[in-house]
Amino acid sequence: MMEKESQALHGEGRACGITRKACFSASHLYQLPELSIEENRALFGACSIPPGHGHNYELIVSMAGELNEYGMVLNLSDVKKAIKSEVTDQLDFRFLNDVWPEFNLSKENGCLATTEALVRIIWKRLSPHLPLIGLRLYEHPLLWADYQGNAMTAFLTIRTHFAAAHRLAREDLPQEENEKIFGKCARENGHGHNYLVDITVRGEIDSRTGMICDLSALQTLVNDLVVEAFDHTFLNKDIKHFSKCVPTAENIALYISDLLTAPIQSIGANLHKIRLQESPNNAAEVYAETPQLDVSEKEILHTTSIN
Repeated sequence: MMEKESQALHGEGRACGITRKACFSASHLYQLPELSIEENRALFGACSIPPGHGHNYELIVSMAGELNEYGMVLNLSDVKKAIKSEVTDQLDFRFLNDVWPEFNLSKENGCLATTEALVRIIWKRLSPHLPLIGLRLYEHPLLWADYQGNAMTAFLTIRTHFAAAHRLAREDLPQEENEKIFGKCARENGHGHNYLVDITVRGEIDSRTGMICDLSALQTLVNDLVVEAFDHTFLNKDIKHFSKCVPTAENIALYISDLLTAPIQSIGANLHKIRLQESPNNAAEVYAETPQLDVSEKEILHTTSIN
């Protein structure tokens, strides 16, 4: 009886997810030996300029399991030691191209140390030691990759922003009715937001370039089709789609998803998710692919001070 009471008190046997953050600084160079200087520059841009460039990386390790008799999934001291010995001690203040054999470009199966490739190799080294369910690696606050142990499949996210005004109202309803539904947001002269947009793509990591898709091409698509088109507009009046469609955060996210799906497929990736944040308190998310509930649940665990 006492044993059952102790289990109930300390949560023993109940499932829970935990995360641990770790940071390291490292440099890398995008330059394939089989390509000329000009070809590398055309493919990788400034990232191909010797001697390379560096980042302050932030790694979010997500784990899950049943609580033990002490109310823990794992002893965090053991988690910290595993991450330190397998990842940060090996990578911190290093040139990534030279650190791990997977990045040895003199070998046929060596690949560039991109964010996508790096997070996959980190999983390979940590998974024997920790019950991983997901890794997120920030190369920059505006660029990160997620990996969940699915062979060469990974997720890459870029973050951008635009400023725009909108008015929430249906033209077929009287102003009084619109104000009942939308409150202050229905005022006739509208109001504005500084929108943050996260664009997440899914794809196979190329075994040589280490990329899901051409990052420069992805950034150009997003800039041309979203940022330049939406920035400093009155959405209801300047964007034809919203002359009849109420530009709620949900509808804006859906429209951005519709705009980007085919162009992103054309560069070899799949649009996975759009997250549109219109204020610190409000955001909308749209999954462009068939909803993957297991993926969605895991993504909830990826929390960090950067967001």
